[in-house]
Amino acid sequence: MKTKPNSMSLQPNVLLIAVIAATGGLLFGFDTGVISGALPFLKEHWHLTDAQLEWVTTTVLIGAVLGAVASGKLSDRLGRKKMIIINAIVFALGALGCTFAPSVTVLMVMRLLIGIAIGITSYVVPMYIAEISPTRRRGQLVTLNQLMITAGILLSYIADYLLSNDANTESWRWMFFVGFFPALVLLAGMFFLPETPRWLISRNRWEEGRKVLLQVEDKDLVEQTLVALKQDVELQTAATGGLKEVLQPWLRPALIITVGIFFFQQLSGVNTIIYYSPIIFKMAGIVSNTESILPAIIIGVVNVLSCFLSVVLLDKVGRRKLYMIGISGMIPSLFMMGLCFYLREQLGASLPIFAVLSIVFYIIFIAISLAPLGWLLISEVFPLNVRGLGMSIGSLSHWGFNAIIAFTFLKLVNGIGIATTFWFYTGICILGLIWGWYYIPETKGRSLEDIESHWRKGGSPRTL
Repeated sequence: MKTKPNSMSLQPNVLLIAVIAATGGLLFGFDTGVISGALPFLKEHWHLTDAQLEWVTTTVLIGAVLGAVASGKLSDRLGRKKMIIINAIVFALGALGCTFAPSVTVLMVMRLLIGIAIGITSYVVPMYIAEISPTRRRGQLVTLNQLMITAGILLSYIADYLLSNDANTESWRWMFFVGFFPALVLLAGMFFLPETPRWLISRNRWEEGRKVLLQVEDKDLVEQTLVALKQDVELQTAATGGLKEVLQPWLRPALIITVGIFFFQQLSGVNTIIYYSPIIFKMAGIVSNTESILPAIIIGVVNVLSCFLSVVLLDKVGRRKLYMIGISGMIPSLFMMGLCFYLREQLGASLPIFAVLSIVFYIIFIAISLAPLGWLLISEVFPLNVRGLGMSIGSLSHWGFNAIIAFTFLKLVNGIGIATTFWFYTGICILGLIWGWYYIPETKGRSLEDIESHWRKGGSPRTL
């Protein structure tokens, strides 16, 4: 009996390729999350103020912005594979530098270096996976990167908890050291993976590209994909592939989607929870540095499970529906979080429990929607010749808005109060619900070349 195309099983080699590449996502998650448990120990070890803690947290994000800005064209010139290999080396060196940092200044320099690698990895890995994935499974496989990001965050929380020792203020050193090992795994694994067929073909390496495509694409779509790629290469021959091309009117929807989704993803305050959760729980009444990490582990587990659910749902439910469901759930969750702190006197000792529950619901909704959709959509909406540059603009947006949130959270808490801060994030999400109705497209089941054709014809995001 003939198998229906939509029920075709995923080739094992494709899954293996995606898992190894997504180790970059694991490092992304680990190196952004590890600071959470390290901050209380750093504060005691070097007697840091809140302003200095914000700088320690934000340096990695400044590095990520620099990585996003400086590397957009490099991934188009060198290839996706080489960029990931270079980043793996930087991750390994940065982990060692943080572990043995003799001063807070050296630590911040090392975190800046890691940030550069995170900024590049955050768009190169989903781009690599998107370009090497079969059309019908692209959503699932690109979202595997987001799943690995959440796994990396959870790993950082677990490492923070296991290595924390209230009697040793230098516990933070070994927390950073753990990141050295996944960097080695990524470095070794990438040497055995192929370059993406779309990048090879864009460099007129047709035979190599066809060979890789035959290994990864559904057999009934190989020739169709090759024809579409040939047409795409012909269209791009006269194009510069630079910023001028990205700013063409026909690509305006892709740019609005790219910047907008990261604005609402980050300004919802998600990374205040990732970076500052132990500090938030200490505000809720937990005294011990070690015990303040425990609720973060619960949140990390929920994050991973919810992201795993999104891997299943994205190619079934679709991108647009999940966005609307997710942000609609984030709004009451953030409101309840603010209410918990507003009623802190009435809640008393039960405040940490209600705070954790509010955050758990918030994490569930963002982990099935805005968190994976940001990286997935920007890997889909740009044409081949500017995909690296377009995704670096997305990465720049992500890390720029992320840095703003990380650098202002404690200032907002000290200025307007923690309850009002979470209500501010609630208001941003309400705006995001309205924006998403007009600008979130449905790319499920559409080839990357079909999406480009839609923009060229003047199509809007809602009609995709």
